[in-house]
Amino acid sequence: MSEQTIQIVDTRSNGIGTAGFVLALLTLFFGWIPFIGWVMWLLGLIFSAMGISKAKKVNKGMGLSVAGLIISLIGVIMVFIIAGTLATIIGLSV
Repeated sequence: MSEQTIQIVDTRSNGIGTAGFVLALLTLFFGWIPFIGWVMWLLGLIFSAMGISKAKKVNKGMGLSVAGLIISLIGVIMVFIIAGTLATIIGLSV
């Protein structure tokens, strides 16, 4: 009788964390488009945070999730700075 070896491959992945990172990265290039850029920053932030949560469960994809979260947080801060600057220039500040 011959022995057979069965190899089990772990196919779990962290697609949400990867999506958050990709959205954050794309927003670096398209963030200057007012509405689309802002929505992409927010979605990148949400997906990256969800990716961190999932990465703790599947032990995979933590690096991309954290990188996406950091890029998205920087982007959200930049959006608020730009919006505040534009409001001040236009004269809408209170």
